[in-house]
Amino acid sequence: MAIKKIPMFALIFLSILLLSACNPTFNWREIHSNDAPFSVLMPGKADSFSQDIQLAGVPVKMTMTATDVGGLNFAVGSVKLADASKTDEVLGAMQNGMIKNIQGNITKPVTATNTVLEVQGKVGGSDVVMAARFLNHGSWVYQVIVLGPQNKMSPDVIETFMSSFVAN
Repeated sequence: MAIKKIPMFALIFLSILLLSACNPTFNWREIHSNDAPFSVLMPGKADSFSQDIQLAGVPVKMTMTATDVGGLNFAVGSVKLADASKTDEVLGAMQNGMIKNIQGNITKPVTATNTVLEVQGKVGGSDVVMAARFLNHGSWVYQVIVLGPQNKMSPDVIETFMSSFVAN
């Protein structure tokens, strides 16, 4: 049986077709907040909304910039404090509130060498994992989180998102 040669243009066409079918789940783009001084890479178009809340008894306006891609939620929460002496209390309240919201248990605490808190919990009866950073920069307080099912969460995705966050 003779092997037929495939014309070069057919190979090129097939390659282009296969490459165009590749649509990465995570289309990372740099997001600059209009409400707070930060930038971050998000894997999709982000939306922002604000709400007046109380954290550690301090009334604040919290802005969330978030997107949901590939079954994972990516979000940055930001708050500007009028009294910077309340930073530690507000950060603690943010962290405790997020853990409580998912009925979570800390599986990997923040240490001198690990800046990302990991928590296992539940949302709507489904098991989830949350990777989070809680930090401040001047009078701004931030929470940077990825939340979703364990099987969708990869160390590369967490690292890309967390390491891209820059408070300006």
